Amino acid sequence: MSVEINRDIDKFQESVVLGLTAKQLIASVLSILIGGVIVLLSCKKVGLTISAYIAIPVVAPIALSGFYSYNGMSFMQMMKKRIHFMFKVKPLVYRSTENVSELKEIALQMEAEKKKAEISTEGKSNKYESDKKDSFEKTKKKMIRVLIFSTAVVIAAIGIACGCKFL
Repeated sequence: MSVEINRDIDKFQESVVLGLTAKQLIASVLSILIGGVIVLLSCKKVGLTISAYIAIPVVAPIALSGFYSYNGMSFMQMMKKRIHFMFKVKPLVYRSTENVSELKEIALQMEAEKKKAEISTEGKSNKYESDKKDSFEKTKKKMIRVLIFSTAVVIAAIGIACGCKFL
């Protein structure tokens, strides 16, 4: 005799009817009953289509409360959290502890360091630029050689394929 056990025991759901859990079954029955009552009561006055449109916003939260879950929360729990965060949570405001004079000093120090770096790299930059140009020219020549070689290989492959076709 063997007993099958789900690997994830947290997600195990015991079905009551037609593969639905008790919560899903109750939500389904309630949504069908409430939707049917709304449609039957309003059908004669506004028509079938509009009465269905009236019933959908009422029935949808009931059905979602039985079937929908997000991060282990039911639909109602999630909506309560969303409403709480939308209206009750105050926005966070940053207030700087530095004053203007300290920020000006920091800016002056950064400018001084930048000028020192520019002075020390002036001689090096000319050499760096010429090395960059040489490297670019070498890469350009290499790419041209590769392009010519690959074109020759493709033409040769086409010639071989055509030659084999006529044999």
